[in-house]
Amino acid sequence: MRPVYDERDDEIDAHSKSRAWDFVVVCIEVFTILCVVKGNTAWIGCLALLFAGMAANMMYRFDEYEERAYFHGGLILGAIGLALGVAGRMWFGVWG
Repeated sequence: MRPVYDERDDEIDAHSKSRAWDFVVVCIEVFTILCVVKGNTAWIGCLALLFAGMAANMMYRFDEYEERAYFHGGLILGAIGLALGVAGRMWFGVWG
């Protein structure tokens, strides 16, 4: 066992989170396609979650790189995710 947490551990942690995110994205995409094929409207919520996750990813990149393109991309993706989420709530009639 190594007693010190170093840069290699940070890199391994980042790669594992990246791989986990890739797996979640693939699962959401497959679930969305299955919902569309089966005629289930849950695909709206799936896409809303996917766009929200992509927006969070872009905002994290903006925070790290401080480039406005990431910020604008995050805002656009977040707005799409929010619009799909609102549309999904209206579609399913889940307004309080």
